[in-house]
Amino acid sequence: MATLNILGIVGSLRKDSYNGFALKAAQELLPEDVTLDIADLQGIPVFNQDEEMAPPAAVLEFKQKIIAADAILFATPEYNYSLPGGLKNAIDWASRPYGQSAWQGKTAAIMGVSIGNFGTARAQYDLRKILVALDMPVVVQPEVMIGNAAERFDQDGRLTDERSRKLIQKLLITLVQLEKSARRAKGEPVWN
Repeated sequence: MATLNILGIVGSLRKDSYNGFALKAAQELLPEDVTLDIADLQGIPVFNQDEEMAPPAAVLEFKQKIIAADAILFATPEYNYSLPGGLKNAIDWASRPYGQSAWQGKTAAIMGVSIGNFGTARAQYDLRKILVALDMPVVVQPEVMIGNAAERFDQDGRLTDERSRKLIQKLLITLVQLEKSARRAKGEPVWN
């Protein structure tokens, strides 16, 4: 029986990132026959186009994880009304060199957690624009924007807010459906 492999990408470099915790919650909420591996952005240097033909090892490893995945789930914080520079940097590396983007055609979903009220709405909007430019089909609804993080997670990093857990579960189901539709459109086999 085949499985769908999702790569979860944490947009924060912080060790105890709420967005990392949200991806761990997503691992608990996966539909049947779906896996979710989590990648962080540690060790990826600042993008330098002079090095794109021979990228650093950390970049090659990151690109291989993307290529091996069937779909991508981004969990991003919001920094200064947009996505973190580290996440944008990693996206740029994996899109290069021109014509060799690891993102091409990958289905994707976005969620985000913040300590403020808005739950990363602006960061997600900016990320969505980037993913469209990279030709990535992106889940439109539900939007998972978890605000007031300290009230939604316990001291061990477990997501305790039931509404947020249900939204993440619905987002995962919708991502799986989007991937199935994309495969059918390409005439590729669909699991289950």
